[in-house]
Amino acid sequence: MPTQDQQPRAHGTLYRTGIADPRGEDLLPLSMLREHHPDLHARHVAKYAGREDRLRERVIPLDCAWSDVVFLSPLDSTVLFDAARDSGRQVWDGPVWTLDASRLDPARCCVRLMRTTPGARTADPGTADDYLPLTTATLRAVAEVTDRALRRLRTLGPDDPLLPWGDVPHVLHRGPVPLSLFRQGPPRRTPPA
Repeated sequence: MPTQDQQPRAHGTLYRTGIADPRGEDLLPLSMLREHHPDLHARHVAKYAGREDRLRERVIPLDCAWSDVVFLSPLDSTVLFDAARDSGRQVWDGPVWTLDASRLDPARCCVRLMRTTPGARTADPGTADDYLPLTTATLRAVAEVTDRALRRLRTLGPDDPLLPWGDVPHVLHRGPVPLSLFRQGPPRRTPPA
């Protein structure tokens, strides 16, 4: 039985797009990549070009910056990428990794509700009300992709930003996550056109 100060562990599956050639023993947040793998840091920080302020955004319940967390998803991202393909986009087609949420310390995690204003180049800034604790009930509540998210991805115009997770809650983990906690799924197979 947990003490009053301990949060119970969440039960459910978390997802992460697979990494072709992982380095080291941990999945590192962007802020740690700078020191450990500068080339990876440069590649991933480039995704924030024109929206660098996002990297400094505070993750309120974890008392850290956006660049200090590892991003996980409460839902399988293949449905998001399939919806983006419906709009004619070429998108990632690799394996999805899974992770048992109970393996993570809930004190180092939270769920961030996300919204994307139509036409925006980034997700809307968060407020204290956009954060929820990582619990089994929270994971169950956010584990379904919304019609709004699918509709946005299916109707992307050629100049619209992709933002596959723009309307999908994020599970944020402060600090590194051991790669040994992930189960690697099989590579995706795109059906012939």
